[in-house]
Amino acid sequence: MLLNPNTYDPAHLDDESRRLLRALVAFFEERGKKTLVKSYIDRSWYDDFLEFSAREGLFATFLTPSADAAGDPDKRWDTARNAALSEVLGFYGLDYWYTWQVTVLGLGPVWQSANEVQRKRAAELLDEGHVMAFALSERSHGADIYATDMILTPTGDGGFTASGTKYYIGNGNVAGLVSVFGRRSDVEGPDGYVFFAADSRHENYHLIKNVVNKQMYVSTFELIDYPVHAEDVLHTGKAAFDAALNTVNVGKFNLCTAAIGICEHAMYEAVTHAHRRMLYGKPVTNFPHVRRELTDAYARLVAMKLFSDRAVDYFRSAGPDDRRYLLFNPMTKMKVTTEGEKVIDLMWDVIAAKGFEADTYFDKAAMDIRGLPKLEGTVHVNLALILKFMPNHLFNAATYEPVATRHDPADDEFLFRQGPARGLGAIRFHDWRTAYDAAAAIPNVARFREQADGFCALLREHAPSEEQQKDLDFLLAVGHLFALIVYGQLILEQASPAGVDDNLLDEIFSILVRDFSAYATELHGKAATTEAQAAWALAHVRRPVADDKRDAAVWDQVLALVGAYEMRP
Repeated sequence: MLLNPNTYDPAHLDDESRRLLRALVAFFEERGKKTLVKSYIDRSWYDDFLEFSAREGLFATFLTPSADAAGDPDKRWDTARNAALSEVLGFYGLDYWYTWQVTVLGLGPVWQSANEVQRKRAAELLDEGHVMAFALSERSHGADIYATDMILTPTGDGGFTASGTKYYIGNGNVAGLVSVFGRRSDVEGPDGYVFFAADSRHENYHLIKNVVNKQMYVSTFELIDYPVHAEDVLHTGKAAFDAALNTVNVGKFNLCTAAIGICEHAMYEAVTHAHRRMLYGKPVTNFPHVRRELTDAYARLVAMKLFSDRAVDYFRSAGPDDRRYLLFNPMTKMKVTTEGEKVIDLMWDVIAAKGFEADTYFDKAAMDIRGLPKLEGTVHVNLALILKFMPNHLFNAATYEPVATRHDPADDEFLFRQGPARGLGAIRFHDWRTAYDAAAAIPNVARFREQADGFCALLREHAPSEEQQKDLDFLLAVGHLFALIVYGQLILEQASPAGVDDNLLDEIFSILVRDFSAYATELHGKAATTEAQAAWALAHVRRPVADDKRDAAVWDQVLALVGAYEMRP
């Protein structure tokens, strides 16, 4: 189930995508672990990686939509292969993934724009090997796009001069194209928003510093009377606002695959170390608590992959009449990335001091995994977004044609014409119970289904009051319970296509049963929870169904990771 560079061959993709991904793996492996670790510790800018990407046309191939590809049949925006690339980059380090991620974001407003000049320029810059930047955040406002101090003053000829400072802008040191969000000085409200294209090499673009102590470059920069010509404008008014949110819709997804890649590499190190370390005359993995923690880590990691892989299909099959991806997107961002933290923590409890050693990958993974839940909106922001979908998802099912596994080499062009960023509460979903019904014979799926049905009963019989709906702390506890139901649904939908056996699936749902019980207990303890809601919470705490044979079978899958991969020196 895990990415292994020794055997990596993404056979589900087309030949050129496979070639590029395998070439990327070979680049890192030939470069070696010592160089990977040293450049991380020294916080060295990764010129060699960017040179490789430029030489191979990696970003140009993966990030140029077909409409802008000048007839190149290998160029397209394909979420399935983008996810594969994101996982490989995460596997070798968050810093390499980050420059890719920020390029994705920087291109979002461009590919959504009808500005042919900038579209052509972006495609040419990608061909030349440039990376991009997305300048939305500001120090005083964060990513609050309702408030921006980047001011565009009209020059009278259809253009502007832009002045202001942006903060926390990845690739801002070298980006060939920077998509900058600002507002006009002469127009109030949303009609005054502007997205425009800037160049970090321009003399009126002033790079200030890297704001993080990392290998990646997360810049703050200032524009001083930067000339914005009419042909530099990407979006104006409400369309600029929508472009900002829709760009994040596209880019947010990559965080889940980064977390998966990080956890996969760390798991090879952790399991191999634990099994080969002798304590009291026997391997550390002989201790029952160690087996439980490593089994939990493995099962959680597989669940992360299953959910994320299935979410890809909904992205690729989306359209104006099917926007279900807008729920699964914050789920990948919030749920998968926080599960990544749990995976690392479980393994760290096993390997203990080894997890601090400078010459390990794990030391870097333990630091970097923390960042992902905090990018593209915090956990709380994404959980609040997820709650908007809860009524329709649970109680108002619609009929859709089945969504197939999508590995076909198609251009996911709808992602750049998503339309106005509103109406989330009106989006409808297929019946979530169908996936659970199909797996009802698996003991812990059935037990979790009891909890899920109970949650629906809670909302029908003891729905949050108007006052509770204003209490975000209370609502977030409710949101975690709902998110588990959505998480389990897509895991079940993907289990069969991925060839997951019933033992592993049962193990995954034993964890979901425990997690649901923990969140129910949390809800019980909230000050705003009513007596009836508290009684419901305690009544829905469940123990997972135990099965020694199942546990042993899954443990064998964990042991198979011992020595299966070690990065070349």
